[in-house]
Amino acid sequence: MAADNPLRVVVLISGSGSNLQALIDGWQQQQLPIELAAVISNRPGVLGLERAENAGIPAIVLDHTQFPDRLGFDTALMEVIDSYQAGLVVLAGFMRILTTEFTRHYHGRMLNIHPSLLPKYQGLHTHQRALEAGDVEHGVTVHFVTAELDGGPAAIQARVPINPGDDAASLAQRVQQQEHIIYPLAVKWFAEGRLRMRDGCAFLDNEPLPASGHLIGGAAPNVP
Repeated sequence: MAADNPLRVVVLISGSGSNLQALIDGWQQQQLPIELAAVISNRPGVLGLERAENAGIPAIVLDHTQFPDRLGFDTALMEVIDSYQAGLVVLAGFMRILTTEFTRHYHGRMLNIHPSLLPKYQGLHTHQRALEAGDVEHGVTVHFVTAELDGGPAAIQARVPINPGDDAASLAQRVQQQEHIIYPLAVKWFAEGRLRMRDGCAFLDNEPLPASGHLIGGAAPNVP
């Protein structure tokens, strides 16, 4: 939509799809050189599917409860993704632990967003854990997906201060605002060929990124 031969992207969701909406907005505004080829949810009836349908994107349900095991589901999911000739798989609130077979198949072309400053607070309840630890800042990381849960090399991080009186809900809201900025940015960099993973490291413009990825403060990013 935004360029000749745009990168075909398949987005995996499990819920409301707010980061999906950020990608849809960027795509529709021709700010992202991608084609949103399909949205796949492992749960029926979620808001993210409605967002996809409203944007004219194929919205597919592949219910994980209908499969006997994790590998069976992942194998079927790979078949659906590959049928759309995806050059990039984007996990946007996809609440599944992926098998090694799946992560190997999309090695170097799958991104995830995690609401913490990785490697801190892998897994769930990140906002509450940051508060309980007495941290002064929190944030969000876009990273390449590997077999290690939330452990692939970081592409970009946005940091937000933890304010006096913050609770998990208020902190999550401010972190989510940054999510909607940095996820489309990472996808844009990948689509432009600027962001890649090689030898277990993330590279931007052929320069290795630090372990934290490209760093952004709490304001709108000043990045190319």
